[in-house]
Amino acid sequence: MNSILLFFISVLAGVFTQNSSELTINITNIESIKGEIIIGVFNTDKNFLKDGSAIKNYSIKVENHSEQIIITDLPKGEYAISMYHDENSDNECNRNFLGIPKEPYGFSNNIKPKFSAPAYEDCKFILDGEKELEIKLLN
Repeated sequence: MNSILLFFISVLAGVFTQNSSELTINITNIESIKGEIIIGVFNTDKNFLKDGSAIKNYSIKVENHSEQIIITDLPKGEYAISMYHDENSDNECNRNFLGIPKEPYGFSNNIKPKFSAPAYEDCKFILDGEKELEIKLLN
């Protein structure tokens, strides 16, 4: 009886770990040691970068010139990341009159926007187990 129970527990454990993933994001080029880094995770191009459209949001208190976050609650799939350094802790990405962020920001694949915000297609990546990204903040 114990071997049957152990078998079913093993099968269930395999089912639950099949879709598990671990995304490590290393954030570099942090100039000021204050505030938080706010991270948005998107899984579609629909409303990419629109306020309130991220499927998950995370924040990291800035304590060093580089920070790391390990995300374990995303299922395998396609994603894009955006982030900004909320230096003044006002919970928004402050922008100038042209809409360009005044606070440091970054995107997955280290996309550097030229004349407009990047497209989801440029920032997307596949998470299919363990993945490590390095995102360099743009100042």
